[in-house]
Amino acid sequence: MGDDVLPASADGDIAGEDLTALQEDFQRDGYIRLGGVVDARACRELQEFLSGSLSPLVGPAEYEADVGYPGSPADRNAVGGQTPRRLLHAYARSEQLRHLAMHPVVARVLRCLLGDQDVMLSQCHHNCVMTKHPGFSSATLWHQDIRYWSFDEPELISVWFALGDENRKNGALRVIGGSQNLNLDRGRLDRDLFLRPELEVNRDLIHRAQIVELQATDVLFFHCRLFHAAGKNLSSKVKLSPVFTYHRGSNQPIPGTRSAQFPSIAVPLV
Repeated sequence: MGDDVLPASADGDIAGEDLTALQEDFQRDGYIRLGGVVDARACRELQEFLSGSLSPLVGPAEYEADVGYPGSPADRNAVGGQTPRRLLHAYARSEQLRHLAMHPVVARVLRCLLGDQDVMLSQCHHNCVMTKHPGFSSATLWHQDIRYWSFDEPELISVWFALGDENRKNGALRVIGGSQNLNLDRGRLDRDLFLRPELEVNRDLIHRAQIVELQATDVLFFHCRLFHAAGKNLSSKVKLSPVFTYHRGSNQPIPGTRSAQFPSIAVPLV
């Protein structure tokens, strides 16, 4: 992937040639990282606000015990069973999170990557704050986000905001660049649609993976078909990462599915 592109200004003014380079990188790799997008003060304020939402816990939330991933508590009554995995309905939680989701730099990049001025934020998928805790955080296996999403087209983009540094020690995302363009046989996935690591062909694929280390204020864009995973948080501090998912206005959720449970929200033009 090419070097990070530093936005020229907070109002989304990015040079056209930079947008073209981002689009080319995204089409090839399935992800791009932009440095210094979010104001550092805003990151600190969000960290403080979200930390206050953890103790006492302000729901709704998903718990580590609910997902049953490697390293998670056996159930909510076990030691660590009340550890939240993510705070749900992030967009509705605060004005700060709403502003983050509609950040003008993010909006302009999304319009370029999706090839459409009509961009929508899904309230049904991601729309959360990932809360990776020390001690009881689980490891996420190799998967594509589109596996449980139901839209006319598998063309959605998630945006991950780093409020603090994210690295190997605290469970930063790992990605398999270019995997969004693969069409894998169903037999390469297990019952829950995770990659089967015991298969040699999958081991070769996983060997290509890279860790995406982020600094506070950075933003990661990744395709809904990109295979990604994450390790446990082995640091001493909770990692907080707001994540939102976007789609073209013409790419509609299929009626009657989870993807249509809540209406999408239009991203303002910038």
